[in-house]
Amino acid sequence: MSSPTPAAEDRAHPAPPALRLDSAPWPDIAAVAAHSLLAVPLGATEQHGPHLPFTVDTDIAVALCERLAVSRPAVVLAPPVPYGSSGEHAGFPGTLSIGQAAMEVLLVELVRSADDFAGVVLVCAHGGNAEPVRRATEQLRTEGRNVLSWLPTGDPADSHAGHQETSAVLALRPEAVRGDRAEPGCTRPLRDLMPTLRSSGLRAVTPNGVLGDPTRASASDGHRLLDVWAQSLRSAVHAWAGPGTPARTPQPRAVR
Repeated sequence: MSSPTPAAEDRAHPAPPALRLDSAPWPDIAAVAAHSLLAVPLGATEQHGPHLPFTVDTDIAVALCERLAVSRPAVVLAPPVPYGSSGEHAGFPGTLSIGQAAMEVLLVELVRSADDFAGVVLVCAHGGNAEPVRRATEQLRTEGRNVLSWLPTGDPADSHAGHQETSAVLALRPEAVRGDRAEPGCTRPLRDLMPTLRSSGLRAVTPNGVLGDPTRASASDGHRLLDVWAQSLRSAVHAWAGPGTPARTPQPRAVR
């Protein structure tokens, strides 16, 4: 008989709830910050086809941060950043974007303000944020700040509102999925679409806003996918910070 996976054990034996900035008073945070990692979910507010809500990326990032907090000690959960760089979705009403430059500045200033913590983990579930997240992380590390950024990987032919994301939302918020509206979109690999996406936006390659096929999505596939992503995140944090969280060591900081 095989041993249960870490994710299965998490669900069977849930840990005490993690401290959250949206519910804990400041003295509770002050008591643990120097020995804790701050996990910040990074999402977006953008269209996800005719069948999913605008908050898909944010919902996934929050869920992965929560799983990280269950799996290791001393993780404090920050409220999510629900806006990002989503200009490629501008042809779909309701999408709200702050652009790459603003996203990069936001992340740099946010992490600078979190120096009381032993480190900051940026958990990004929106591919459009990848470049500003990378640039912000590089800048912060040159300033001596302890920061890790992580993004999930997936099928390049199913990169937006397709089987993967629809399954994940069915696992997290099944009531938010309009299954009767799910339909295939463009299923070409993302790398082949990038020139058109950059020049003309998503609507030029997929009128319904879907990259992939959500019609066979399921909650069970969503749970499996979230388990894979959560394990990848845990492994990245373990490799970066070790099994526990070291105390914050004050270091000279670059001038802002």
